[in-house]
Amino acid sequence: MTKKRGKQIFRIVLLLGTVISLYFVPWLLVKAWILPLPDTVQGQLEQAIDHGFDGMIVYVDRAGQPPEYYSAGWHNRDLKIPAKPDALFKIASISKLYDAVAVTKLVNDGRLSLDKTIADYLPELVGRIENAEKITLRLMIQHRSGIPNFTDAPDFWAAPTKTFEESIALILDKPANFEPGEDYEYCNTNYLLINKIMDNELGYSNFQFIQEEILEPLNLNHTFGSLSDVNIEDVMSGYHEGYPYDLKENDHGMHATAEDVGTFLRALNDASLSGRQGSVFKPGEREIYASVYEFEHGGWVPGYQSFAEYDEDIDAVVVAFYSTTDPKLYNWNLSEIINNRIFKILKKRKGS
Repeated sequence: MTKKRGKQIFRIVLLLGTVISLYFVPWLLVKAWILPLPDTVQGQLEQAIDHGFDGMIVYVDRAGQPPEYYSAGWHNRDLKIPAKPDALFKIASISKLYDAVAVTKLVNDGRLSLDKTIADYLPELVGRIENAEKITLRLMIQHRSGIPNFTDAPDFWAAPTKTFEESIALILDKPANFEPGEDYEYCNTNYLLINKIMDNELGYSNFQFIQEEILEPLNLNHTFGSLSDVNIEDVMSGYHEGYPYDLKENDHGMHATAEDVGTFLRALNDASLSGRQGSVFKPGEREIYASVYEFEHGGWVPGYQSFAEYDEDIDAVVVAFYSTTDPKLYNWNLSEIINNRIFKILKKRKGS
């Protein structure tokens, strides 16, 4: 076989593979990907609503420019209240960024150690969590512990647990998924344990520590620890496909506006502010944080998808909230496509 003939066959196989893979991809994702790019961020939000999202909020912070606020769809679908750019939203696992910063501060102060283990901090779990003597705080922050994920328990989201004891009981005495440090698996149990460790060390709620050490210095007055701390009417409604009711009254932790999350993400990512006003870090803390965790995040709970992302090339923070989820997570993939398109619009605008 000639080299040219081999390349032709390779192209045919590649094309067939692409066609076959597209057969298994929902066409909505393909459509969202290939549609002409709108000229504006608002135009992209309107496209997202056409794709089936009930509501959407976007906050954009580009260095040296005024912040931008966008919304489309419904704040409350049943009452026909239009989406509000300053609505509160369940930010779900974006909260892990705040947790990781809090741990960093406690490590920098010498109150916690990244190299101490579950056995050191929670000795009552030795024998109940496999490898408790090997799993360090560092490995938990990095999702390299091998501990099973408690939110993967059957039908978890139909009746979520409410306390640490109820949640940890879902994984006790179960085998590890891998040896500590030998693999990566995103796992909410890691941060369940991290929050417990912080509470024990502080002697009070770690969210109070986050409030005092992170939120108040940054004037983040629209970030809250739970649904009980907010006016329910300020919370954007959330919907899960196949479930007919509004999910905003379910309490899944932190609530915040897109602007507050964006301000936090700017303070997290801007290395030039490190150790100065406007940063989340005091001297020495950024180096600790960078060694253990990431600088952007997404979040998911039924009815709510949230993304806090930073693009260094254009020095832009984008926070995007979507108020519709689905059982197969197609909407998550769709959201990622839309987020990428928003950044393309911003980059195109910068170059024009």
